Amino acid sequence: MKACILFLFAAGLGAQDSFDLLLKGGHVIDPKNGVSAVRDVGIAGGRIAAVAENLPASAARRVADVAGLYVTPGLVDIHTHVFASTMASEYTGEFSVRPDGFTFRSGVTTIADAGSAGWRDFEAFQKDVIDRSKTRVLAWINIVGRGMGGRKTVEQDVSDMDPERTAELARRFKDVVVGIKIAHFAGPEWVAVERALEAGKLAGLPIMVDFATFREERPFQDLVLHKLRPGDIYTHAYLSAVPMLDAKGKLLPYLFEARKRGVIFDVGHGGGSFSWRQAVPALAQGFPPDSISTDLHVDSMNAGMKDMANVMSKFLNLGMSVDDVILRSTWNPAREIHREEFGHLTPGAVADVAVLRLVNGDFGFLDARGSRLRGSRKLIAELTVKGGRVVWDLNGLAADDWDKPERQRGARER
Repeated sequence: MKACILFLFAAGLGAQDSFDLLLKGGHVIDPKNGVSAVRDVGIAGGRIAAVAENLPASAARRVADVAGLYVTPGLVDIHTHVFASTMASEYTGEFSVRPDGFTFRSGVTTIADAGSAGWRDFEAFQKDVIDRSKTRVLAWINIVGRGMGGRKTVEQDVSDMDPERTAELARRFKDVVVGIKIAHFAGPEWVAVERALEAGKLAGLPIMVDFATFREERPFQDLVLHKLRPGDIYTHAYLSAVPMLDAKGKLLPYLFEARKRGVIFDVGHGGGSFSWRQAVPALAQGFPPDSISTDLHVDSMNAGMKDMANVMSKFLNLGMSVDDVILRSTWNPAREIHREEFGHLTPGAVADVAVLRLVNGDFGFLDARGSRLRGSRKLIAELTVKGGRVVWDLNGLAADDWDKPERQRGARER
Protein backbone atom coordinates (compact mmCIF):
# COMPACT_ATOMS: atom_id res chain seq x y z
CA MET A 1 0.00 0.00 0.00
CA LYS A 2 2.78 2.42 0.94
CA ALA A 3 4.55 1.82 -2.39
CA CYS A 4 1.32 2.47 -4.27
CA ILE A 5 0.77 5.75 -2.48
CA LEU A 6 4.30 6.89 -3.26
CA PHE A 7 3.90 5.86 -6.87
CA LEU A 8 0.76 7.96 -7.16
CA PHE A 9 2.73 10.87 -5.73
CA ALA A 10 5.26 10.39 -8.53
CA ALA A 11 2.59 10.01 -11.17
CA GLY A 12 1.19 13.38 -10.20
CA LEU A 13 4.41 15.10 -11.25
CA GLY A 14 3.40 15.10 -14.90
CA ALA A 15 5.61 14.81 -17.94
CA GLN A 16 6.88 18.38 -17.89
CA ASP A 17 7.74 18.16 -14.19
CA SER A 18 10.08 15.21 -14.60
CA PHE A 19 12.56 13.95 -12.04
CA ASP A 20 15.85 15.81 -11.99
CA LEU A 21 17.54 12.58 -10.92
CA LEU A 22 16.29 9.01 -10.74
CA LEU A 23 18.22 6.47 -8.67
CA LYS A 24 17.12 3.22 -10.24
CA GLY A 25 17.15 -0.35 -8.98
CA GLY A 26 18.95 0.04 -5.65
CA HIS A 27 18.09 -1.59 -2.33
CA VAL A 28 16.50 1.29 -0.41
CA ILE A 29 16.91 1.29 3.37
CA ASP A 30 14.78 3.99 4.97
CA PRO A 31 14.32 3.07 8.66
CA LYS A 32 11.84 5.83 9.48
CA ASN A 33 9.40 4.56 6.86
CA GLY A 34 10.11 0.86 7.37
CA VAL A 35 11.46 0.38 3.85
CA SER A 36 14.13 -2.22 3.11
CA ALA A 37 13.59 -3.43 -0.44
CA VAL A 38 14.52 -2.76 -4.06
CA ARG A 39 12.96 0.56 -5.01
CA ASP A 40 13.59 3.53 -7.27
CA VAL A 41 14.09 7.00 -5.78
CA GLY A 42 12.98 10.04 -7.77
CA ILE A 43 14.30 13.49 -6.92
CA ALA A 44 12.86 16.80 -8.14
CA GLY A 45 13.40 20.38 -7.03
CA GLY A 46 15.85 19.36 -4.32
CA ARG A 47 13.26 17.09 -2.66
CA ILE A 48 12.43 13.42 -2.58
CA ALA A 49 9.61 13.12 -5.11
CA ALA A 50 8.92 9.39 -4.98
CA VAL A 51 10.13 6.08 -3.62
CA ALA A 52 8.52 3.21 -5.49
CA GLU A 53 9.01 0.25 -7.76
CA ASN A 54 9.58 0.74 -11.48
CA LEU A 55 9.53 4.52 -11.77
CA PRO A 56 9.85 5.32 -15.50
CA ALA A 57 13.31 6.30 -16.65
CA SER A 58 11.67 8.38 -19.39
CA ALA A 59 10.39 10.76 -16.69
CA ALA A 60 13.91 11.65 -15.54
CA ARG A 61 16.45 14.13 -16.86
CA ARG A 62 19.23 11.99 -15.40
CA VAL A 63 19.22 8.32 -14.41
CA ALA A 64 21.75 6.60 -12.18
CA ASP A 65 21.76 2.81 -12.30
CA VAL A 66 22.34 1.81 -8.67
CA ALA A 67 21.34 -1.85 -8.93
CA GLY A 68 23.22 -3.96 -6.41
CA LEU A 69 23.87 -0.95 -4.16
CA TYR A 70 22.22 0.35 -1.01
CA VAL A 71 20.32 3.64 -1.23
CA THR A 72 19.88 5.33 2.14
CA PRO A 73 19.15 8.74 3.60
CA GLY A 74 22.19 11.00 3.72
CA LEU A 75 24.24 9.97 6.74
CA VAL A 76 24.01 12.05 9.92
CA ASP A 77 27.21 12.31 11.98
CA ILE A 78 26.51 13.96 15.33
CA HIS A 79 30.07 14.08 16.69
CA THR A 80 32.66 15.95 14.59
CA HIS A 81 35.15 18.80 14.98
CA VAL A 82 35.15 21.28 12.12
CA PHE A 83 36.05 24.64 13.69
CA ALA A 84 39.15 24.89 11.49
CA SER A 85 40.46 28.39 12.04
CA THR A 86 43.64 30.34 12.72
CA MET A 87 42.25 32.14 15.74
CA ALA A 88 43.20 29.65 18.45
CA SER A 89 44.50 26.14 19.04
CA GLU A 90 43.43 22.51 19.37
CA TYR A 91 39.76 21.99 18.40
CA THR A 92 39.26 25.68 17.66
CA GLY A 93 42.19 25.49 15.27
CA GLU A 94 44.61 22.92 13.98
CA PHE A 95 42.85 19.78 15.27
CA SER A 96 39.62 20.54 13.37
CA VAL A 97 38.99 20.01 9.65
CA ARG A 98 37.00 21.85 7.00
CA PRO A 99 33.83 19.76 6.67
CA ASP A 100 33.29 19.53 2.91
CA GLY A 101 36.55 17.67 2.34
CA PHE A 102 35.56 14.80 4.66
CA THR A 103 31.77 14.43 4.59
CA PHE A 104 30.36 13.85 1.12
CA ARG A 105 33.02 11.31 0.16
CA SER A 106 31.73 9.13 3.01
CA GLY A 107 27.99 9.58 2.34
CA VAL A 108 27.53 12.18 5.09
CA THR A 109 25.31 15.18 4.40
CA THR A 110 24.61 16.47 7.93
CA ILE A 111 27.07 16.85 10.79
CA ALA A 112 27.06 18.33 14.26
CA ASP A 113 30.24 19.88 15.57
CA ALA A 114 30.67 18.56 19.11
CA GLY A 115 31.41 21.59 21.22
CA SER A 116 34.46 23.02 19.49
CA ALA A 117 32.98 26.49 20.04
CA GLY A 118 31.46 28.06 23.14
CA TRP A 119 29.33 31.16 23.55
CA ARG A 120 32.35 33.46 23.22
CA ASP A 121 33.51 32.21 19.81
CA PHE A 122 30.41 30.61 18.30
CA GLU A 123 29.62 33.53 16.01
CA ALA A 124 33.11 33.30 14.49
CA PHE A 125 32.53 29.57 13.96
CA GLN A 126 29.26 30.26 12.20
CA LYS A 127 30.72 32.96 9.98
CA ASP A 128 33.93 31.11 9.08
CA VAL A 129 32.64 27.54 8.80
CA ILE A 130 28.89 26.99 9.06
CA ASP A 131 27.85 29.69 6.60
CA ARG A 132 30.60 28.74 4.12
CA SER A 133 30.05 24.98 4.02
CA LYS A 134 28.04 22.95 1.54
CA THR A 135 27.72 20.28 4.22
CA ARG A 136 24.86 20.95 6.61
CA VAL A 137 26.73 21.92 9.77
CA LEU A 138 24.88 21.96 13.09
CA ALA A 139 26.52 22.38 16.48
CA TRP A 140 26.68 21.38 20.10
CA ILE A 141 27.77 24.50 21.98
CA ASN A 142 30.39 23.99 24.68
CA ILE A 143 29.56 24.91 28.26
CA VAL A 144 33.02 26.54 28.33
CA GLY A 145 32.75 30.00 26.80
CA ARG A 146 36.00 29.61 24.86
CA GLY A 147 35.09 26.13 23.68
CA MET A 148 37.74 23.47 23.15
CA GLY A 149 40.73 25.77 22.80
CA GLY A 150 42.96 23.81 25.19
CA ARG A 151 42.48 20.76 27.41
CA LYS A 152 44.93 21.81 30.12
CA THR A 153 43.67 25.33 30.70
CA VAL A 154 40.69 26.51 28.67
CA GLU A 155 38.50 23.46 29.20
CA GLN A 156 39.26 23.35 32.94
CA ASP A 157 38.20 26.96 33.55
CA VAL A 158 35.12 26.58 35.74
CA SER A 159 34.66 30.36 35.84
CA ASP A 160 34.02 30.31 32.08
CA MET A 161 31.22 27.73 32.35
CA ASP A 162 28.20 30.04 32.19
CA PRO A 163 24.82 28.28 31.82
CA GLU A 164 22.83 31.47 31.24
CA ARG A 165 25.02 32.85 28.45
CA THR A 166 25.35 29.42 26.88
CA ALA A 167 21.57 28.92 26.88
CA GLU A 168 20.97 32.43 25.56
CA LEU A 169 23.24 31.81 22.60
CA ALA A 170 21.62 28.42 21.98
CA ARG A 171 18.20 30.08 21.86
CA ARG A 172 19.46 32.84 19.58
CA PHE A 173 20.93 30.33 17.12
CA LYS A 174 18.30 27.65 17.55
CA ASP A 175 18.33 26.85 13.82
CA VAL A 176 21.91 25.58 14.23
CA VAL A 177 22.52 24.65 17.87
CA VAL A 178 21.31 21.15 18.76
CA GLY A 179 22.52 20.87 22.35
CA ILE A 180 25.14 21.55 25.00
CA LYS A 181 28.53 19.79 25.19
CA ILE A 182 30.88 19.11 28.06
CA ALA A 183 34.28 17.63 27.26
CA HIS A 184 37.70 16.85 28.73
CA PHE A 185 37.00 18.14 32.26
CA ALA A 186 39.57 16.59 34.60
CA GLY A 187 38.51 17.90 38.01
CA PRO A 188 36.95 15.75 40.75
CA GLU A 189 33.75 17.79 40.89
CA TRP A 190 30.51 17.40 38.95
CA VAL A 191 30.50 21.13 38.20
CA ALA A 192 31.03 20.85 34.41
CA VAL A 193 28.24 18.28 34.01
CA GLU A 194 25.89 20.18 36.30
CA ARG A 195 26.38 23.49 34.51
CA ALA A 196 25.87 21.83 31.13
CA LEU A 197 22.66 20.29 32.48
CA GLU A 198 21.53 23.70 33.73
CA ALA A 199 22.19 25.25 30.32
CA GLY A 200 20.37 22.39 28.65
CA LYS A 201 17.38 22.88 30.91
CA LEU A 202 17.29 26.64 30.26
CA ALA A 203 17.54 26.15 26.49
CA GLY A 204 15.30 23.06 26.33
CA LEU A 205 18.08 21.02 24.72
CA PRO A 206 19.91 17.73 25.37
CA ILE A 207 23.51 17.59 26.49
CA MET A 208 26.35 15.46 25.15
CA VAL A 209 29.04 14.33 27.58
CA ASP A 210 32.64 13.37 26.85
CA PHE A 211 33.49 12.21 30.39
CA ALA A 212 37.25 12.52 29.79
CA THR A 213 39.09 11.82 33.05
CA PHE A 214 37.36 9.06 35.00
CA ARG A 215 37.62 9.70 38.75
CA GLU A 216 36.42 7.91 41.85
CA GLU A 217 34.88 11.15 43.13
CA ARG A 218 32.44 11.21 40.21
CA PRO A 219 31.73 7.61 39.16
CA PHE A 220 30.66 6.99 35.60
CA GLN A 221 27.74 4.91 36.88
CA ASP A 222 26.36 7.99 38.63
CA LEU A 223 26.62 9.98 35.40
CA VAL A 224 24.40 7.65 33.38
CA LEU A 225 22.13 6.45 36.20
CA HIS A 226 21.49 9.71 38.05
CA LYS A 227 22.88 12.83 36.36
CA LEU A 228 21.90 12.52 32.70
CA ARG A 229 18.27 12.95 31.71
CA PRO A 230 16.34 10.88 29.18
CA GLY A 231 17.55 12.04 25.76
CA ASP A 232 20.97 13.16 26.97
CA ILE A 233 23.93 11.53 25.24
CA TYR A 234 27.05 9.85 26.51
CA THR A 235 29.52 9.76 23.63
CA HIS A 236 32.61 7.49 23.43
CA ALA A 237 30.48 4.48 24.41
CA TYR A 238 33.31 1.98 23.87
CA LEU A 239 36.13 4.00 25.41
CA SER A 240 38.50 1.69 27.29
CA ALA A 241 38.03 3.66 30.54
CA VAL A 242 34.27 3.01 30.68
CA PRO A 243 33.54 0.37 33.37
CA MET A 244 31.67 -2.05 31.10
CA LEU A 245 32.77 -5.55 32.08
CA ASP A 246 33.16 -7.49 35.32
CA ALA A 247 36.15 -9.72 36.11
CA LYS A 248 34.62 -12.55 34.06
CA GLY A 249 34.03 -10.36 31.00
CA LYS A 250 30.29 -10.01 31.55
CA LEU A 251 28.60 -6.73 30.74
CA LEU A 252 27.66 -4.79 33.86
CA PRO A 253 23.87 -4.48 34.28
CA TYR A 254 23.86 -0.75 35.07
CA LEU A 255 24.46 -0.03 31.36
CA PHE A 256 21.14 -1.64 30.45
CA GLU A 257 19.47 0.26 33.30
CA ALA A 258 20.84 3.55 31.99
CA ARG A 259 19.60 2.80 28.49
CA LYS A 260 16.19 1.83 29.85
CA ARG A 261 15.87 5.22 31.57
CA GLY A 262 16.54 6.93 28.23
CA VAL A 263 20.25 7.75 28.24
CA ILE A 264 21.70 7.54 24.70
CA PHE A 265 25.01 5.81 24.02
CA ASP A 266 26.83 7.22 20.97
CA VAL A 267 29.99 5.78 19.40
CA GLY A 268 32.14 8.93 19.08
CA HIS A 269 35.05 6.83 17.76
CA GLY A 270 37.72 9.52 17.65
CA GLY A 271 41.44 9.04 17.89
CA GLY A 272 41.44 7.50 21.35
CA SER A 273 37.89 6.53 22.25
CA PHE A 274 37.09 3.16 20.68
CA SER A 275 38.40 -0.18 21.95
CA TRP A 276 37.81 -3.63 20.47
CA ARG A 277 38.14 -5.05 24.00
CA GLN A 278 35.02 -3.10 24.90
CA ALA A 279 33.05 -3.15 21.66
CA VAL A 280 33.38 -6.86 20.84
CA PRO A 281 31.92 -8.20 24.11
CA ALA A 282 29.38 -5.38 24.29
CA LEU A 283 27.92 -6.19 20.88
CA ALA A 284 28.06 -9.92 21.57
CA GLN A 285 26.11 -9.39 24.81
CA GLY A 286 23.42 -7.17 23.33
CA PHE A 287 24.70 -3.63 23.91
CA PRO A 288 24.98 -1.96 20.48
CA PRO A 289 25.27 1.82 20.15
CA ASP A 290 22.19 3.99 19.76
CA SER A 291 24.00 6.07 17.15
CA ILE A 292 27.20 5.79 15.13
CA SER A 293 29.44 8.85 14.93
CA THR A 294 33.04 9.53 14.04
CA ASP A 295 34.50 12.23 16.31
CA LEU A 296 36.15 13.44 13.11
CA HIS A 297 39.33 15.48 13.55
CA VAL A 298 42.86 15.56 12.15
CA ASP A 299 44.18 12.79 14.40
CA SER A 300 41.22 10.42 14.17
CA MET A 301 40.87 10.51 10.39
CA ASN A 302 44.53 9.51 10.02
CA ALA A 303 44.34 6.76 12.64
CA GLY A 304 41.85 3.98 13.36
CA MET A 305 38.67 5.98 12.72
CA LYS A 306 39.31 7.15 9.12
CA ASP A 307 35.74 8.10 8.11
CA MET A 308 32.05 7.41 8.68
CA ALA A 309 31.85 4.51 6.23
CA ASN A 310 34.80 2.84 7.96
CA VAL A 311 33.19 3.17 11.41
CA MET A 312 29.92 1.78 10.07
CA SER A 313 31.84 -1.13 8.54
CA LYS A 314 33.27 -2.00 11.94
CA PHE A 315 29.81 -2.63 13.30
CA LEU A 316 28.90 -4.74 10.28
CA ASN A 317 31.87 -6.93 11.13
CA LEU A 318 30.74 -7.15 14.75
CA GLY A 319 27.56 -8.83 13.55
CA MET A 320 25.18 -5.90 13.13
CA SER A 321 22.93 -6.03 10.06
CA VAL A 322 23.16 -3.46 7.28
CA ASP A 323 19.68 -2.23 8.19
CA ASP A 324 20.65 -1.69 11.83
CA VAL A 325 23.85 0.12 10.88
CA ILE A 326 21.90 2.45 8.58
CA LEU A 327 19.31 3.10 11.31
CA ARG A 328 22.08 4.18 13.69
CA SER A 329 23.69 6.39 11.05
CA THR A 330 20.57 8.20 9.80
CA TRP A 331 17.23 8.23 11.56
CA ASN A 332 18.45 7.55 15.12
CA PRO A 333 20.97 10.42 15.20
CA ALA A 334 18.51 12.77 13.47
CA ARG A 335 16.00 12.09 16.25
CA GLU A 336 18.64 12.41 18.97
CA ILE A 337 19.42 15.98 17.87
CA HIS A 338 15.72 16.74 17.22
CA ARG A 339 16.18 17.29 13.51
CA GLU A 340 13.51 14.88 12.29
CA GLU A 341 13.34 16.65 8.93
CA PHE A 342 16.56 14.79 8.05
CA GLY A 343 17.60 11.15 8.06
CA HIS A 344 14.79 9.73 5.91
CA LEU A 345 13.49 9.50 2.34
CA THR A 346 9.87 10.53 2.83
CA PRO A 347 8.43 12.22 -0.28
CA GLY A 348 8.67 15.96 0.28
CA ALA A 349 11.78 15.66 2.47
CA VAL A 350 15.01 17.34 1.45
CA ALA A 351 16.82 15.09 -1.02
CA ASP A 352 19.85 14.03 1.00
CA VAL A 353 20.81 10.56 -0.18
CA ALA A 354 23.76 8.19 0.18
CA VAL A 355 24.42 5.31 -2.21
CA LEU A 356 26.65 2.70 -0.59
CA ARG A 357 28.42 -0.34 -1.98
CA LEU A 358 28.94 -3.35 0.29
CA VAL A 359 32.22 -5.01 -0.67
CA ASN A 360 33.28 -8.49 0.41
CA GLY A 361 36.96 -9.19 0.93
CA ASP A 362 39.79 -9.46 3.44
CA PHE A 363 39.94 -6.24 5.46
CA GLY A 364 41.50 -4.98 8.67
CA PHE A 365 39.94 -2.43 11.02
CA LEU A 366 41.85 -0.56 13.72
CA ASP A 367 40.72 0.65 17.11
CA ALA A 368 42.18 3.58 19.04
CA ARG A 369 45.08 1.44 20.32
CA GLY A 370 46.02 0.39 16.79
CA SER A 371 44.75 -3.14 17.37
CA ARG A 372 43.29 -4.90 14.35
CA LEU A 373 40.02 -6.74 13.90
CA ARG A 374 39.87 -8.76 10.72
CA GLY A 375 36.67 -8.38 8.73
CA SER A 376 35.09 -9.48 5.48
CA ARG A 377 32.68 -6.63 4.73
CA LYS A 378 33.23 -2.95 4.01
CA LEU A 379 30.93 -0.10 3.02
CA ILE A 380 32.08 2.37 0.37
CA ALA A 381 30.24 5.57 -0.54
CA GLU A 382 29.57 5.51 -4.28
CA LEU A 383 27.28 8.54 -4.61
CA THR A 384 26.15 11.34 -2.31
CA VAL A 385 23.29 13.71 -3.04
CA LYS A 386 22.81 16.84 -0.92
CA GLY A 387 19.63 18.84 -1.45
CA GLY A 388 19.07 17.13 -4.80
CA ARG A 389 22.56 17.90 -6.10
CA VAL A 390 25.22 15.26 -6.70
CA VAL A 391 28.17 16.23 -4.50
CA TRP A 392 30.18 12.98 -4.63
CA ASP A 393 30.25 10.41 -7.42
CA LEU A 394 33.07 7.91 -6.97
CA ASN A 395 32.58 6.00 -10.23
CA GLY A 396 30.46 8.39 -12.27
CA LEU A 397 27.14 6.61 -11.64
CA ALA A 398 25.19 9.80 -12.35
CA ALA A 399 27.35 10.87 -15.30
CA ASP A 400 27.19 10.29 -19.05
CA ASP A 401 29.97 8.58 -20.94
CA TRP A 402 32.28 11.09 -22.57
CA ASP A 403 31.73 9.75 -26.07
CA LYS A 404 27.96 9.88 -25.97
CA PRO A 405 26.62 12.01 -28.86
CA GLU A 406 26.33 15.67 -27.92
CA ARG A 407 22.66 15.79 -28.87
CA GLN A 408 21.85 13.08 -26.33
CA ARG A 409 24.12 14.57 -23.69
CA GLY A 410 22.42 17.94 -24.00
CA ALA A 411 19.00 16.41 -23.50
CA ARG A 412 20.15 14.98 -20.21
CA GLU A 413 21.91 18.12 -19.01
CA ARG A 414 19.16 20.68 -19.55
